[in-house]
Amino acid sequence: MTIHPPTKLAHVVYRTRRFEEMLDWYGKVFGARVQHRNPAMAFLTFDDEHHRFALLDLSVVDPDGSEPESTHWTGVDHLAWTLGSLEHLMGNYATLKAQGIEPYWSVHHGLTISMYYADPDGNQMEFQVDAFDRAEDCNDYISGPSFESNPVGVEFEPDEWLAAIDNGTSIDAFRVRTVHEPVSPIRGQVAALF
Repeated sequence: MTIHPPTKLAHVVYRTRRFEEMLDWYGKVFGARVQHRNPAMAFLTFDDEHHRFALLDLSVVDPDGSEPESTHWTGVDHLAWTLGSLEHLMGNYATLKAQGIEPYWSVHHGLTISMYYADPDGNQMEFQVDAFDRAEDCNDYISGPSFESNPVGVEFEPDEWLAAIDNGTSIDAFRVRTVHEPVSPIRGQVAALF
């Protein structure tokens, strides 16, 4: 079994209590523009990638800092890595699972199909593939009504997808998210804001 390495670093997600300041800073320093924004999060880019940064506003999620420590720390939430294809994402899943390494969260964001892993120190890594072939389609999606209705995503079971593929379902059938509910109960309380 082969591991397919990422083709690029896709984005970084930060947790912050200085949401407006962070938006301003990334706009000034990177020339980043907002692709999508709601009360709890914003997605920014400076090139043709749908987002290079995401900001999670902890003052909305945990206004008084009373939640457990893991809910209110600021800084890097996770790094996201793009793989070359959905075949590579699913192949890596099978290879790593055989070695006892499994994602803690598998979610179809609508924009991307993603699996989240934690390294031995707890650093979080997202491995993703775009749901659309063209950057223009990804950019249209992140700015559109389907993403607005559910920017978090819908969870999926990778083993169910692999079984369906083994039974003749085209892997491409999984690329476009056909349901937008239920919203995934993402780590913490972010999902409750939608």
